[in-house]
Amino acid sequence: MKFRKACSIILTALFMLTALGGCESGSRSQTADQVLGSGSKVLRILSGSENSELEPILEQFANENDMRIEMTYQGSLDIMRQLEQDKLPYDAVWPASSLWLNVGDSSLNLKHAESISITPVIFGIRQSLAEQLGFVGREVSVGDLLEPIRSGQLRFCMTSATQSNSGASAYIGFLYAMLGNPESITLEDLQTDALRTQMTELLAGVERSSGSSDWLKDMFLQGDFDAMVNYECLVIQANQELEAQGREPLYVVYPTDGLTIADSPLAYVDQGDGEKEELFLKLQEYLLSDEIQSAIQRTGRRSSYTGVNEENRDVFREDWGLQPDRVLSPMKMPAQEVLFQALDLYQTEFKKPSLNVYCLDYSGSMAGEGNQQLEAAMEQLLIQENARKNFLQASENEVNILIPFNGGVIDTYTATGNGSELEALYDKVENQEVGGGTDMYAAAVRGIELLGEYDLSQYTPAIILLTDGQSSGSLSDFESAYGELGAEVPVFSIMFGDADETQLEELARYTNARVFDGRENLTEAFRSVKGYN
Repeated sequence: MKFRKACSIILTALFMLTALGGCESGSRSQTADQVLGSGSKVLRILSGSENSELEPILEQFANENDMRIEMTYQGSLDIMRQLEQDKLPYDAVWPASSLWLNVGDSSLNLKHAESISITPVIFGIRQSLAEQLGFVGREVSVGDLLEPIRSGQLRFCMTSATQSNSGASAYIGFLYAMLGNPESITLEDLQTDALRTQMTELLAGVERSSGSSDWLKDMFLQGDFDAMVNYECLVIQANQELEAQGREPLYVVYPTDGLTIADSPLAYVDQGDGEKEELFLKLQEYLLSDEIQSAIQRTGRRSSYTGVNEENRDVFREDWGLQPDRVLSPMKMPAQEVLFQALDLYQTEFKKPSLNVYCLDYSGSMAGEGNQQLEAAMEQLLIQENARKNFLQASENEVNILIPFNGGVIDTYTATGNGSELEALYDKVENQEVGGGTDMYAAAVRGIELLGEYDLSQYTPAIILLTDGQSSGSLSDFESAYGELGAEVPVFSIMFGDADETQLEELARYTNARVFDGRENLTEAFRSVKGYN
């Protein structure tokens, strides 16, 4: 415990500086996820992941104006945290919802905020199941959805309410519906026993979670799931792909008493550069022009609250349950204090508990700086005072399993709950010696064996694997153990040092998961992957 006591304040400060400026694939403040165009003039935009679908439209503008647009994608909570900083290394922000521009305490000079498109957060349910449940051709309330969730007939995928706007928006809509749609939600409303019971029952229906709306869609397409909660535009895109593959489409259900809307505001970060501001305004004018608004509608987004253009009605197919003429009414968002309390309750009481298996590389190549970064990263997840700052804290029933490995499994340690047991798990991380070879497959197999001891239907399980080298061992051994488990458990890998990306991608493909890049910011990579369950 000595290292933690001596360095806790320093590491926390370092985390806040690095995590808020990093990204899943490198430093968010320095490395764009996508560069569009090749001109000398630059606009750097911090954006929600759902806007990646608009890259062809943005690239057209960049090429026509001899410039480049650097897009960096983050979750909504990350964007809010960035806006709380004194300086921002971006020229514009483009979150999924105005909520994240308004709820933070920002000293930044944000100007010219305009909604570029709107899209409701809806349920997409496998068509035959929607018919079986009696949802086709009628209005459906959140209470109607709760009944088949309680009985086990309906399971769905959804992004984390504490990490992604689609999940947060859906969750807020659920709260309003369960509370009888009050004028506004209060702190007292959140403490009722009836709400706790209903929200726990509803969120027990979540089969897989994600930290990104766009990745949730991709995960859904790769798996065998019955439903997902996501943006209308992403459900439309999923259906287009499902139809192309000859698979059953999703039927769209708009929860009548809990429908929330993402309004996609694009805002300028004024840092005194008049030329940059002029370029931003030109981009914004382009995006709001009639021609481009129609093109944006072709991606499944709406440009008004009262319907879609006639030429785009074919995108909003009524046989998929879409309602192109539906009038959408924005829901009043909770005050900041209420929102943060609601997110805290989601993380610690309402959502299905996580079951995390951390397979951590302690091979000889991790000695020195690598091991120090690992300790700092795990401190942010296991020490609850730190985890709370990013709504990643554990619940009473959460299970965390630590499997340190080198050329084989070194040991296994388990902690249940969010108290002293969990913090003691960090002591194991801190005191584990480094040395030996690398066999991540042995650790992953051991993780699968341990997961087999639990009723996984009661948890959101995941294996989180860190390695910094090429692994010995065999993928076939893992595949055999995984097949015997009889459940889909994602293996999220964190690439570090000279790790073999090919091996990690194989595990990700096999388990419908993804690889995170921790080479520039290991703490941020761990924080991101934890947001996926």
